[in-house]
Amino acid sequence: MKRFLIEVPHGADKESCDEAILVFLQTGSHFLTHAEWGCQDGEHKAWIIVEVENKEEARLIIPPLYRSTAKIIQLTTYTAKDILDTEKYHQG
Repeated sequence: MKRFLIEVPHGADKESCDEAILVFLQTGSHFLTHAEWGCQDGEHKAWIIVEVENKEEARLIIPPLYRSTAKIIQLTTYTAKDILDTEKYHQG
């Protein structure tokens, strides 16, 4: 399985924060009830790391209200040997 970081932004006002937290907690999903939040540091986003087959499967974990604004990033762990292959992931 692949690992993905899911970043879910929400509004900076109290109502938006409260709504996002409640929606996540009320889903009952283990992933969502264990999200990490940046609100107390002024970064109004939640982050979750999941292991799933692909980005679409990761997107389905996100509550529908936030799916269109969520960012999903595939995570990779590199070794020193992998440095030779990183050129194919960069532009220019």
